[in-house]
Amino acid sequence: MDLLAFRASLVAGEPPVGLDLPLQTLWWDAKGDWTKAHACAQADESATGSRVHAYLHRVEGDLANAGYWYKRAAVTPATDTTAAEWERLATALLGR
Repeated sequence: MDLLAFRASLVAGEPPVGLDLPLQTLWWDAKGDWTKAHACAQADESATGSRVHAYLHRVEGDLANAGYWYKRAAVTPATDTTAAEWERLATALLGR
C-alpha cells in the first residue's frame, strides 16, 4: 500500500486488514479519533511504536510526554508541523 491508497482508505469505518499497530495509530489519528489511535500506540512497545506514540502526544499538545516517547524511540524530537510528521511517518512505515 502506498500513501495515496492509505489516505483513500480513510473513508472506511475500520483500518485496512493487515496494518500493523503503528500504521493503525496513524490511520485512527487521520480519522480524528485520538482515543483509538492512542489505544493502538499503547499496545505497541517497539521502537517504531514509541516513535508514533511520540507523534501522537505531540498532536495532543503534551510535549513533555512526547519527549519521553521520542527518547524511548531513540530519535530526535520533530520540530516541523504535525501534518508533515504524520506524512513522513506514514510514508516511511508504508515503505518498509
